[in-house]
Amino acid sequence: MTDYDVLRVFCGPSGGYGNELGVVRDGSLMPGRDERQTFAAKLGFSETVFVDDPERGIIDIYTPTLRLPFAGHPCVGTAWLLDLPELVTPAGVVGARQDGEFSWIEARPEWAPPRTLRQYATAAEVDGLAVPPLGEWVYAWAWEDESAGRIRARGFPGRMDERGVSRSSGAGACTGGIGEDEATGAAALLLTARLGRALNIRQGAGSQILTAPQPEGWVEVGGRVFLER
Repeated sequence: MTDYDVLRVFCGPSGGYGNELGVVRDGSLMPGRDERQTFAAKLGFSETVFVDDPERGIIDIYTPTLRLPFAGHPCVGTAWLLDLPELVTPAGVVGARQDGEFSWIEARPEWAPPRTLRQYATAAEVDGLAVPPLGEWVYAWAWEDESAGRIRARGFPGRMDERGVSRSSGAGACTGGIGEDEATGAAALLLTARLGRALNIRQGAGSQILTAPQPEGWVEVGGRVFLER
């Protein structure tokens, strides 16, 4: 089988949780879209990245069922792994930087796929939500501490065609493509653009996502990344 790395992105302060990511560093070994799609489905991660140029940072992102022009946690994880100042995706050039234990990317909200951002009155309400039936992609959130920008969030994909089968472990794992996404950079990006302020998001069972709005409509998204193998 083609060699690939496995990362966890948006990990909690203790290094746990986060969203798993597969990265094929030598995309030339599997150049065709069909074979990449088949390989991503075989791995079963929510996303798999194929690196087409490790020096320029050209990447190609796949879920188990489709190709994505941009995705948050794949860009954060791949930028950390390759240690590059930018990545080139079909959506556009993604800026990247490392700051201590956090890996950051800079992207545009319009690159993210649509999400329903649904606010609840309390974090306890978000904690008590059941996984909804098939339907819209819902990012449920509530303020934990509005003055400090702290948010409690959970992501419910609600569609098999966007997530496929996830191998992520823990309470946030998807099951058969329907369930809960443990850490969602694109949704955090959209929420930051809507609220217009820096956020510290606790998502899923214990993942952490940091964000900050930037000039001219850009948004930074950051988190901890760990290499599993």
